[in-house]
Amino acid sequence: QVQLVESGGGLVQAGGSLRLSCVTSGSRFPIGAMGWYRQAPGKQRDLVATVTSGGTTNYADSVKGRFTLSRDNAQNTVYLQMNSLKPEDTAVYYCNAKTMFSNYWGQGTQVTVSS
Repeated sequence: QVQLVESGGGLVQAGGSLRLSCVTSGSRFPIGAMGWYRQAPGKQRDLVATVTSGGTTNYADSVKGRFTLSRDNAQNTVYLQMNSLKPEDTAVYYCNAKTMFSNYWGQGTQVTVSS
């Protein structure tokens, strides 16, 4: 049973910072790309940032320069450092992990940025 356990969400004022963590466990197969997506109320789930097992990162234009995604392959863990947060960053953030055969999601963690 593959599990993704997220932590680090919360309430922060605009301009503040938060750090999200996601630990993946239980996969029989190597974990490939990992990353974060977010979904605001009434909107679709959108990519925030992803990182391959080799360390190549990809960011949504809206977070470039403010968010940094890093990965610890030994621990199958990804960290999303979010700086200069804006009210429009408010959403439920979901961790994602892919293997050759499957796509897994965490339960989501709420990030709320007050103005």
